[in-house]
Amino acid sequence: MFLNSLSGRFLILTTVFVMLAEVLIFVPSIARYREDYLLLRLEKAQIASLALLVDDMLTPELEKELLENAGVFNVVLRRDEVRQLALSSPIPSPIQDTFDLRDPSAMELIRDAMMRLVTPGNDVIRVVGQPVREAGLLIEVTMETAPLRMAMIDYGLRILLLSAVISVFTALLLFLAVRSFLVKPIKRVVGVMTRYAEAPEDARRIIEPSAGVTELREAEVALASMQVQLTGSLKQKERLAQLGSAVAKISHDLRNILTVAQLFSDRLEASEDPAVKRSVPKLVGSIARAVNLCESTLAFGKAEEPPPALNRVMLASVVNDVVDAERLACGDFDLSFSEDVPAGMVVRADPEQLYRVISNLIRNARQAIVAAGKPGEIAIMAVESDQEWAIRITDTGPGLPNKAQEHLYQPFQGGTRKGGFGLGLAISSELVRGHGGRLDLLSTGPTGTSFQVCLPKTVMALEEAAE
Repeated sequence: MFLNSLSGRFLILTTVFVMLAEVLIFVPSIARYREDYLLLRLEKAQIASLALLVDDMLTPELEKELLENAGVFNVVLRRDEVRQLALSSPIPSPIQDTFDLRDPSAMELIRDAMMRLVTPGNDVIRVVGQPVREAGLLIEVTMETAPLRMAMIDYGLRILLLSAVISVFTALLLFLAVRSFLVKPIKRVVGVMTRYAEAPEDARRIIEPSAGVTELREAEVALASMQVQLTGSLKQKERLAQLGSAVAKISHDLRNILTVAQLFSDRLEASEDPAVKRSVPKLVGSIARAVNLCESTLAFGKAEEPPPALNRVMLASVVNDVVDAERLACGDFDLSFSEDVPAGMVVRADPEQLYRVISNLIRNARQAIVAAGKPGEIAIMAVESDQEWAIRITDTGPGLPNKAQEHLYQPFQGGTRKGGFGLGLAISSELVRGHGGRLDLLSTGPTGTSFQVCLPKTVMALEEAAE
């Protein structure tokens, strides 16, 4: 709708403001017109009284004609402190008011003019003024107000009509100016933004600043800068997505190749060659780390983890499975495990995802203790409250380095050991959030590290976390 547009509203506001300005001009103008009207009557009356200087004996017909031409009933002159009735005729009604025009204030003139304009009827008033050309000390006339009011109304209507024409013409010019300098450039910017939104990766759709108005040009420059950054970010993300897809494919094939190499390296351990015996542990460790990287990259490279399939899970059974697997991985290293999980504790979780979370945390603890080369212990305990289940995993390892604490849940940045890639904690945190819970680092230091997994009991919390 036109009235809701910038141009329409600007046109209406301009018309209203111009009319308001004309009204403010109208009030002093009508007051000035009334003053000039009364002064003209005084001047005509003074000219009519000059006939006495020529002939002291005027005929009644001539006196009446002089008063009618002046528009007054009588004329009083004061010369040399003598008040003289120069011309006179019968007054139809008593005098209602007297107005002194010798030194009136602006507010008095405006007040008297507005009162006369809104007061109908035909009153007789006395007007006192200063004679022109110093022809005396004072001049007084009596006159009717009806002709004065009609003249003021006629003048006011002409002023209002002229004001309306001026306001409409001014508003039209301003409307055209605003449309040219503001509306069209704004519509151009909107059009560019719409086209850019259709294909933000197309650099040809970035706006080229061309507005002549300084503020609009600054807005176009800022928009162009934002579009350039956004286009670059989109291209970078697209390249990263393509790179991620390629890395996932390469990791998949590389994992298969390394698995075969790992099988052959196991056979090399039986060799009696001293050189081979010295090299095999390093070779096996390197291949194992490469396989772990491939598997972690494939796991993290998925677009998103599937939503958890919530079931009632015996927590002790899951923990036992993870601990048994980690004991085998320890081999002969002096590492003990303690489990303090109530046998009857049942949690609501996805069993596969819960296994991955606990496995990642215990594996990280095992690897940290083994890397330190000192005997250690990993303790798993679980408690239950009215609101949640809490699973705490504590180790006696060397603690997390500062860099790992700063980027704890960020992939490829929060590695906690040499050769690690920081994917375990990132994946675990994502899986726990999918359950509506949280993974917290309770403490870390030279005496060990403690993580806690909290899973909510309420279904509402799970649904909110999924959203």
